[in-house]
This record gives sequence, C-alpha cells and structure tokens, in this order.
Amino acid sequence: MACLSFVRSNPDMANMFTREALPWSSAIVWPCMLALPLAMTLPSSPLRYDIIFPKTWYEYDFDSQERPKPLGLCLGITAVAIGQVLLWVVFYAYKYGHLSFGKEPTSIQTKGPRPYEFDEGILSHIAQPEGFVLLGGYLAVTWMFRLLPAPYYSFEGGIDYGKTFLCLAIQDVLQYAMHRMEHSISPTFYQNSHKPHHKFTNPRLFDAFNGSMADTIIMILIPLYATANLVHINVWTYMAFGSMYANWLTLIHAEYTFPWDDILFHPLGFGTPADHHVHHAFFKFNYGHLFMWSDMVCGTYRHPNMFAPKKFNKNV
Repeated sequence: MACLSFVRSNPDMANMFTREALPWSSAIVWPCMLALPLAMTLPSSPLRYDIIFPKTWYEYDFDSQERPKPLGLCLGITAVAIGQVLLWVVFYAYKYGHLSFGKEPTSIQTKGPRPYEFDEGILSHIAQPEGFVLLGGYLAVTWMFRLLPAPYYSFEGGIDYGKTFLCLAIQDVLQYAMHRMEHSISPTFYQNSHKPHHKFTNPRLFDAFNGSMADTIIMILIPLYATANLVHINVWTYMAFGSMYANWLTLIHAEYTFPWDDILFHPLGFGTPADHHVHHAFFKFNYGHLFMWSDMVCGTYRHPNMFAPKKFNKNV
C-alpha cells in the first residue's frame, strides 16, 4: 500500500523509473539462451527428458563402441535454434522501442545503425552456409562418429554452470589466438579467410556468421573441438555452452548498446556490442569476443569511449 501511495503521489518519478527500468527487461535474453536444457533438467519441469523420452533413446555405453544415439545431437541443435528464435524476439522488441516506450535504443556508432528490414536480416542470417550449416555439420560429425570425450554422451545430472563458464572462457582465449593469427599471418591468408567478415564496418546483429567457410573453421570450429577435449562435461552442460556461445556471439554484433553493457559488462571485461564494433571499425583492436580479458593482457583492448564522440556515441 505504501508503494502504491508513493507512485500515486509521485507520478513523474514513477514514470522516470519505469522508463529507465523497462529496457532492462531485455535481459531475459540470457536465461532464454538456456531455455531447452533448463526445461528438460529442472526437477519440477513437466518437460524433463526422463519423462518424455524412453530410456532406450538416451542411455548409451560409450565403451560399447556402438554408434551413439542421435537424441543428444538433435536436442543440442534444437537448444541453439530455440535460443536464436527467442533472441530475435527480444531484439525485435528492443530495436523497435517496445521496451522503451517507442524510443529507439542508443546506436553504437554516431552514424547510426544500417537500415534494413528485420525479416531480411533473419533470412540472411540463417542462409549463411559458413554459419549454421557448417556448425550443424561439425556437431553431427563429432557426435555421431564418437569424436567427443565419453562424458558428453551422458544425460545424467543437470547443467554445470561453472564448467559452462569455463568452456566459454577457454573458447574465447583460443578464438582470440586464432583471430589474431588470421589478421597477422599474411595478407593473402587474411583476404581468403577473415576479410569477408570485415566488410561490415558497422555490423548489425545478423552479420554474426556472415564471413567465409575458412574463417568459421579456423576461428570457431578448431577452438570448439579443442575446448571439448580440455573440459569434459555432460550433454546438458554441452547444450548450455553451445547455446550461450552461439547466441552471445550473435548478440555482440548488435547495432545497439544494452542496459547492462556500461554498468556491468565493461567493468567485468565481458564482451559487448560496442567492444566488437571497435574491432570492426578499426581492425587492430579487441580481437576477443565474449570476454576482453585476452585483449587486456596482450595490450590490444580499447574501450569504446576512446572513440567518442567522433566515431562512437558516448557511454556505449
């Protein structure tokens, strides 16, 4: 009652609070990335895997040398797909002002975001063969040909959040090294691998996987396989890692800043869209993706505010 009385007596302050708080609802995108593994492992969920699937579909003895059951593979790909769709829904609402009373979010670059139709963006995003097609092929081959460590085929337990984070961190360190190598090994190598992705100097969300087959293999698939052999996890943690990685990698290509970027992510060294825009705009800084830690250690990190207000907007 006291809160209701305060709102009625201070409408301007209440409106200001609502305007500031509403954009934060876009943070729902983070748990959405884990929608499927959460729904299938939470004890009270009616969608628990052991309720809806017979044991013969998921129980597997790695030592038997038999071909793995495809359920884990199918669920893993579905987990990423669901995360992507939910990301698009949240980003659509954020981009078009539905989470900010019709106000467009702050663009990262001063020239503003590239204009495009949202449906065209989605179609171009999912049609890239070097993106989801190549990643899906990698997942299918490594799963069905038993190229992953034995724990990956286990459905026992739930999501190990510590190991999920560890996988994300290791993947990013390895991706940083491969990224720098692509930029520096030779002009010819760069032109045939990573340069196609750098045609986007002012990227949008849907440019994340638009590059070349060689770029995806070198900078994503090789680190992914190395990470899989360094950190042994069960199938649910693998899904959580894969979905968070793919969707966070998509998110850092967004053309707008998010409420948590300047307040939370920059101080922690987590990668933001503005951090990645620095790399696309200037090429020689911010080689990291999900984390800026490798850049900070190696002296290649540049905060986006260093390029404001000429190139970037302030506080992005």
